[in-house]
Amino acid sequence: MKAAIVTESGVQVKDVPEPQPAPHEVLVRVRAAGLNRADLGVAAGHAHGRMGGPGTIIGLEFAGEVAAVGSEVPESIRPGMRVMASGSGGYAEYAVADWGRCTPVPDANMGWVQAATLPVALQTMHDAVVTNGGLKAGESILIQGASSGVGLMGMQIAKLMGAKQVLGSSTNAARRAKLAEFGCDLAIDTSDPAWPDKVLEATGGKGVEVIVDQVSASVANGNLRACAILGRIVNVGRLGGSKGEFDFDLHAMRRISYIGVTFRTRSLEEVREINRRMRADLWGAVEAGKLRLPIDRTFPLAEAAEALAHMKANAHFGKIVLEC
Repeated sequence: MKAAIVTESGVQVKDVPEPQPAPHEVLVRVRAAGLNRADLGVAAGHAHGRMGGPGTIIGLEFAGEVAAVGSEVPESIRPGMRVMASGSGGYAEYAVADWGRCTPVPDANMGWVQAATLPVALQTMHDAVVTNGGLKAGESILIQGASSGVGLMGMQIAKLMGAKQVLGSSTNAARRAKLAEFGCDLAIDTSDPAWPDKVLEATGGKGVEVIVDQVSASVANGNLRACAILGRIVNVGRLGGSKGEFDFDLHAMRRISYIGVTFRTRSLEEVREINRRMRADLWGAVEAGKLRLPIDRTFPLAEAAEALAHMKANAHFGKIVLEC
């Protein structure tokens, strides 16, 4: 089969053996694969969880038909089903995923490209906003890095779960102008040092109850200022740096719960539970077409390196997808 792999000369599409599913896995004939920021690190030769190094097939999410199932896969998942999945090795004609990370694609209103944009965003942001952020109806929330695909999904989920105010950040004016289409009540420019004051003003001086942070170091102390007393900050990503200053006194004074999350150290059982909770809360909205992500551009699998370069240039809005 064809697959985009890491080589010493960069990402190349080559013929590699078709993967075989373990007893708990599903083999998927991939039709489309979504790009994610973590793919850039893997493509550069860095490790991401158990992925990384020469020969690694890139890709964390994909959609396609079930080609085969392992002996421990529940009977509800069968060959021929259209599924979307999170996993590894998605930039390929075939990929495997744990059965608990596979979800049927709604047949009525969703094509392969749209389906491939959803697994990581839905799982990551339901876990951050609802499970770890503990967002309650009537509370306010700030999504840092809101113009990313995951960020756009986070704002939509927050609205669906009854948030009173949804704030989203982007340092790009054109992208900020588009955030309202995805549930944002107030777009914040974190390149303005006074941005925490804007959040406090919008919330009557209280601050937001929940912050989902995909940026980290460059906004860490601003988050503490913008967060309500007894608020929750969920650290999802580190696009603004993994190390930086932190005002421990302000953290203590505001009695903020600071929560770190990643899928890289979670067990199969934990990820299955994340997917189960997401489906319980969100699947009706997904089937109704209420939770969707914009498509910036699609590329054929043969142009995987070009697709990654497009993402690295950071000029896109929405998801980049490979059609396999």
